[in-house]
Amino acid sequence: MSTAILPAPAHRNYNRFLLLVAGLGGLLYGVDVGIIASALPYLEATSGLNAGQLSFIVAAVLLGSVISTLFAGTLADWMGRKNLMALSGVLFVASIPMIALSHGYSALVLGRLLQGISAGLIGVVIPLYLAECLSKDDRGKGTGIFQWLLTLGIVTAAAIGIYFSMQVDAVAKLGNATQLLAYKDTAWRRIFWVSLPPGVLFVIGSFLVAESPRWLHRRGKIDAARAALLRSRTNEQAELELKEMAATAAAEQAGASAGAARESLLHRKYVIPFVLACIILACNQATGVNSIIGYNTTILLQSGLSDVAAHWGYLILTTVNFLVTMAGVALVDRKGRKFLLSIGSAGIIVSLLVVGTLFHRTEKLRVDTGAAVQALVTNEQCATISFNQATAEKLLATSGEAARALAGRPATLVVIYSYGDFRAATTVVRSDDATAKPVEITRDSCLPPNKVVAFFSNPFADLAVARTAPLKIENALITPVPSERNGWITAIAIFAFMACFAVGPGVCVWLALSELMPTRIRSNGMSIALLINQAVSTGIAAVFLPTVGRFGYSTMFFAFAGCTVVYFITAAFFLPETKGRTLEEIEEHFAKGSSKS
Repeated sequence: MSTAILPAPAHRNYNRFLLLVAGLGGLLYGVDVGIIASALPYLEATSGLNAGQLSFIVAAVLLGSVISTLFAGTLADWMGRKNLMALSGVLFVASIPMIALSHGYSALVLGRLLQGISAGLIGVVIPLYLAECLSKDDRGKGTGIFQWLLTLGIVTAAAIGIYFSMQVDAVAKLGNATQLLAYKDTAWRRIFWVSLPPGVLFVIGSFLVAESPRWLHRRGKIDAARAALLRSRTNEQAELELKEMAATAAAEQAGASAGAARESLLHRKYVIPFVLACIILACNQATGVNSIIGYNTTILLQSGLSDVAAHWGYLILTTVNFLVTMAGVALVDRKGRKFLLSIGSAGIIVSLLVVGTLFHRTEKLRVDTGAAVQALVTNEQCATISFNQATAEKLLATSGEAARALAGRPATLVVIYSYGDFRAATTVVRSDDATAKPVEITRDSCLPPNKVVAFFSNPFADLAVARTAPLKIENALITPVPSERNGWITAIAIFAFMACFAVGPGVCVWLALSELMPTRIRSNGMSIALLINQAVSTGIAAVFLPTVGRFGYSTMFFAFAGCTVVYFITAAFFLPETKGRTLEEIEEHFAKGSSKS
């Protein structure tokens, strides 16, 4: 391939194309996460699957992602970043017809597992590829675009769901039950088909971009690395970066020849950036962002908003996330990673403390009517509760003096229950909601469908024992409904949380992951750090509902704020500024133990 200097417009065009391809990867990641929420109501209505099977279909993406994250770094080193991008796209494309044409449980699970495997690979290889291919001036913007389009993928999945819900509603108005059932079956299949074109485009684009120059250089393919650099840089810039790569490689080789190979991975140039990346990835989840997004409607209902207002609140939240991420992309190469992470995490702390305080004012009045609900459990070890004002008064009548303060006031009910070592919580219902469905407490709604899901839900639990264990009502919490004004103040604080997260951690976390890791450990280090990220996310998901049920939302929000304090301290005092530095310069910073940031 010729190494002639390309004109500046050609460089810009290639960089835009590279960002488009990588952005499509982020879009697929977001679609992987969000698409099932749109399809699930119609899948549930037409598939004949039970609650346990449906929950595993939802969770299969997480399982697939965990599995692929373990091996993504090794695969990226073995087959190259470009080839792994193409493979992740092919897996996504293959999953769509497998799901959309399925007529049984096994095909659905396998298709969703493939989607999860694709998401796990994308989450490692795209930030890795962007960090190694983009210049120091474009690296922040490029990785930010990945995050921005990831949020767009979630919004797109929601928009697809809204479109088909309108179509289903139109068919429902015709009054033909058979036709409605047939269209619901068509709807969930089409929802998956619509996500196919971005996957095809991503696969095609992956074959057209250049391989990572740093991966090529480490394989001794110097001319190929130069050619890859020249697609996006001038000849002078390419030669300068090649010299830095050569110097880094020579330093590693010199250390190995001096007998330091065995202990080299314990050198501060590897340990410190690896630990920093792991702390940032763990704290990113410990802000509670996934739980706050996932349970947003329920949180807003508990804060005092009506059902309609709470759903509007969720729409506003996702819109804030999407729009402010755009601002973060624009600022990340101007203001720097350290600045945005510090400002963002500080804003998150304040927002979480406000939300926690607002909930604490109400939750200190809550009453546990667990004993009264336990008395409603049938011989089949299940319970059904139609929660209205009369039911609320009846349950509260057994709770003594504390319940009198709630008499005559609208209230919410959430039940925390268990079968053996597995716990679950009901959705929140309000006594003043005449359209609310009865609370259904069943074994299927609590237990994982098989041992694999059971392990990821609670590795220390015995599924066989839980399948015959009696229903235990751990808490049945009745809480007064705050005013609508309180609900909107809470919503605004949560929107502020989302804005602070999007402009700081949301954009910068992928950069921190890819920029901090030295070349030698970048791929495997990223896999380990992302695995820690997923472990923290899974752990929070496991304790969120039981903690909220027993101690209230305020406790969780205060805990999230405490974890974010660790995030702020790490970002403000220990994280070096990487804006405007090549990857080799960042690596040299840690090798020398420089105190400059």
